[in-house]
Amino acid sequence: MGVPVKAILFDVYGTLLDVHGVAATGERLFPGQGAALSALWRTRQIDYTRLRTLSGRYADFARVTADALDYALEALGLAADAAARQQLVAAYETLPAFADAGPALAGLKAGGVRLGVLSNGTPHMLSEGLGAVGLLGLFEQVLSVEAAQAYKTSPAAYRLGPAALGLPAAQIGFVSSNGWDIAGAGWFGFRTFWVNRRGEPPERLGIAPEATGASLADLAAWAAG
Repeated sequence: MGVPVKAILFDVYGTLLDVHGVAATGERLFPGQGAALSALWRTRQIDYTRLRTLSGRYADFARVTADALDYALEALGLAADAAARQQLVAAYETLPAFADAGPALAGLKAGGVRLGVLSNGTPHMLSEGLGAVGLLGLFEQVLSVEAAQAYKTSPAAYRLGPAALGLPAAQIGFVSSNGWDIAGAGWFGFRTFWVNRRGEPPERLGIAPEATGASLADLAAWAAG
């Protein structure tokens, strides 16, 4: 990389917070179906963000997440009453952090790196979710695409980062575990680090991450240049 980045923006869902943390609640409510429910819920959630952005039909991430849950429940034939549905929604609002998140963020902050998040989540979801796991205070900026009324990978969403940080995209690192998000951020001009925890193949989108690591612990060396 050669030159240290001046600030780093993080994706939240799937990168800092484990979206499949909801599987445990799903399994308790619907034995044998927790993993399937979590997987389909996440797939439809991302599908809906893309479809709404492509069609200019923005609805906030809380609404998209709830709609995706309702689809997944019906598709899997799971009869959830209001109480069960609320438990699943509540589980999404308090997702567990990945074990590598806190130490990596604290180390970067101690080293003087400016930190922020740029997420599809609503401001309320981000405040509650990051606050619940003790990460909120580590960030200078908590940016929600709600301000752009468009989801990632729209350039309008990524544009929020340089505007808030007062830096050009080329001086900002962007970190995500989602390959499609890394592609979008790279197209926009961010310097990208892909957290590939599961050893997935790279996306075939004509662009590669600047760097890849198996965990957030690998970030420090990259950020230092």
